[in-house]
Parts: sequence; structure tokens; C-alpha cells
Amino acid sequence: MSMVLANDLSIHVEQLAPPESASGAHGVAPTAVLIHGLALDTLASWYLTLAHPLAAAGFHVVMYDLRGHGHTERPPEGYTLDDFVDDLAALLAALGITGPVHLLGNSFGGTIAFGYAARHPERVAAIANVESVPPTAAWLERIPGWLDRAAPYLPGGHGLAEVNAEPGKRGGRLARAVREVFGSTSLRRDVPASRLPAEERIAAIGCPVLCVYGGESRLGALAPDVLRLLPQARIVTVPGQRHTVLVDRPNSVRDIVLPWLHQARGLHRDEHQLVCIDQ
Repeated sequence: MSMVLANDLSIHVEQLAPPESASGAHGVAPTAVLIHGLALDTLASWYLTLAHPLAAAGFHVVMYDLRGHGHTERPPEGYTLDDFVDDLAALLAALGITGPVHLLGNSFGGTIAFGYAARHPERVAAIANVESVPPTAAWLERIPGWLDRAAPYLPGGHGLAEVNAEPGKRGGRLARAVREVFGSTSLRRDVPASRLPAEERIAAIGCPVLCVYGGESRLGALAPDVLRLLPQARIVTVPGQRHTVLVDRPNSVRDIVLPWLHQARGLHRDEHQLVCIDQ
């Protein structure tokens, strides 16, 4: 386990190197930074799904636990979107990663990716997100409801028993994760109070964008808002899947993301596609 000090925070980081035979331009592998979601998530969701396929495809893969999650330090306060974006920027600097990166986000991790790209568009080569949307007013107004649905997993809530009913030890880990991050930090208060970047900054993101949604997910309803701001975005829907599509259908997500990443440099800003796959 590797710990890196960035933004005055001890951050748990894992990295995977590509095979020696795989390299990008000038013999340097492109970097893919994988960002997980809130509360129930850690870098493990990427490690067990797309991390190794990305490394095998020639990417230098960087995964990290968000502040308050997994093995990363858990300060009691400081959980706005700006805080998470600051952490990402500081982590890349601490790791000496200076070139444009490919950002992959799951759920809130994708919103962090968009927030970083809005601040540093020149530092982002492509954005590939699963069940994520940019940080807009439409996103922010849904945050309290999403957090309220997780709140019952705190001690005393009926949801804690529901989570503990998950197969094997997974339920206990999920319950403990929610209890720790919700019960000991200001996350539930801070995220809804996040400052939003100006929509003009989001619209100025010029890199290729991919958004993958589960066909049964409520988040897919915001896809038109994504295309309004980012007309170059490609939207792919996986039928029958919900918000957990990354962990439930990792092979489907892999088969969407990897070919797209290889083609991303050929996409133009005036192109977008709405795609529904049946796998």
C-alpha cells in the first residue's frame, strides 16, 4: 500500500504499469487516473474491474482513495467538490504527472473529473465516466436526495440491516464505510454546499468525453444536459442496468471504454452519439 502526501492529506494510491512492450508517443505510456464515488466506494471498484485491462492496453494506471474513504486520511471537514478537485490536482503534482491525463470517474468520481477539467482543460486528454454528470445546477439539486437515501445506512437506520444482508462480508464493509464517512465527517453537509463552476467553464472542456449509464438509472435522464454543454460527448446506455453498472457489468463497461479511449483522439467537438448497447 502506497501513501502520498498531497494537499496536506495522506492519500492512499495504487498504480499499475503497462507491459514494457506497450508505450505511447515518444515511448511514454499515457496516464489513466481512476476516480471512485462517494461513501460506499473506494479505489477497489476500479481495481477489480477496469484497472488491469487498462494497464494491459498500455496505460499507466493511477487509482486513489478519496479523502475520507478507504485508507486515505479522514479529516472531519473539507468535503466540497472544490476540496476533491484540489486533492486531485495536488496528487498529480506529487506524483510528478505533468502531461495530459485520461480521467475515468465512477459516479461522483466523474463529477470530480469534470470539475478538474473545467479548471485545467489543458491537462486532460479525455474523460470517460460511468454514471456521472458534470457539476451543474441540475446535478446539485439531486445531491440531497442521493445523500438522504444513503443516510439510513447509519447506525439505527433500517438501511444498515439491508446492507448487512449483502452476500458474504460485502454488506458489513459497506455498512462500516457509510457509518465512518457519514458519521465522522462533514461530507453530508459539504457536498450539497459545493460551489459550481460556471457553465461556460464546463462548456469550454474541449477533450473527448464518454458517459456510460445504466438503462434503469435515474442519472441517464441528465444525458441531454451533458450534450447541451458538451456536444462532443458520446453517451452509451447499458440496458437493464442501474447505478452499479461498473461493478455489475464490468466486461460490458470495459468493451465500451477501451475501444473509445483508443479512438478518442480522432473525435471532434461537433460530433456526438447516443448509443444503446444490448449485451
